[in-house]
Amino acid sequence: MVRADRRRPRIALTAGEPAGVGPELIARLAALDVGADLVVIADRALIAHRATDTGCDLELQTWPAGEAGYHAGVIGVIDVALNTPSIAGRLDAANAGYVLATLARAADGAASGEFDAIVTAPVHKGIINDAGIAFTGHTEFLAERAGCDVVMMLVAANLRVALATTHLPLAMVPAAITRASLVRTLRILQHDLRTRFGIAEPTIAVLGLNPHAGESGHLGREEIDTITPVIEQLRGEGLDLVGPLPADTAFVPMHLKHYDAVLAMYHDQGLPVLKHAGFGRAVNVTLGLPYVRTSVDHGTALDLAGTGQADVGSLVAATVLAVELAQRRV
Repeated sequence: MVRADRRRPRIALTAGEPAGVGPELIARLAALDVGADLVVIADRALIAHRATDTGCDLELQTWPAGEAGYHAGVIGVIDVALNTPSIAGRLDAANAGYVLATLARAADGAASGEFDAIVTAPVHKGIINDAGIAFTGHTEFLAERAGCDVVMMLVAANLRVALATTHLPLAMVPAAITRASLVRTLRILQHDLRTRFGIAEPTIAVLGLNPHAGESGHLGREEIDTITPVIEQLRGEGLDLVGPLPADTAFVPMHLKHYDAVLAMYHDQGLPVLKHAGFGRAVNVTLGLPYVRTSVDHGTALDLAGTGQADVGSLVAATVLAVELAQRRV
């Protein structure tokens, strides 16, 4: 039976790609007191071995722990068995199903209220697709499982960058930006900035798609035909929107200080700026889900797996933010 004490949020951690740095980063995270009960959903032996290999003194307890709860150096575990033994740094498509099984368990637990938030370590999209499973990312997987529209946003200190499209080939981006999709995205972004981040009246900067925001139609008409009409419609509903703005000047500090978030039209329009400003401390947040989900800002780092040299900073930041958002939600 899951304990009823809600003073400490319950945070589910998925270890991601078993050959990557996720398992050892979670072991290092568990040494810290982040003000929450942590439970890792992964192969128990994998977490134990990576903790030992990287010098982490970690106690694994079967979830749930009852009234005793957890503390620094102790982590709950929901054991999901690997399909085949994993070697640090060496991908194996046979474990693709295992990775998705851990995500599904976390999502179902969060949806039921068993967990107050999910924090995800990085997965390797390529190896999952190599296994014959169509997979574009955590964000899309969780959205489909929850049956809702979501928005991907990265946070680094006071800089928040959300995306109108996520993991798409660049050639597919213009067609994916429709009036309906932008309306949904901006409503979700504004709603969650208010309810999850506690910003009463958020100001959102909306970027154009084309260089110079289309240069009055000379460099593209998406701003005229799609983005501007949406901004005008939603301003009429009370949203505080600025734009469409040229992406090359929107992130200048003297402009950025006036915005609570920036909506970029595609992945590599906004995220390089954010990661330059805060890589290793940035957090990926999925807005629109019926529960809190955060993640790291980096990949599986196969070359560092098993060495103990990977930076745990982003996972710590993701967990701390998940705790903060979960506390506000509860």
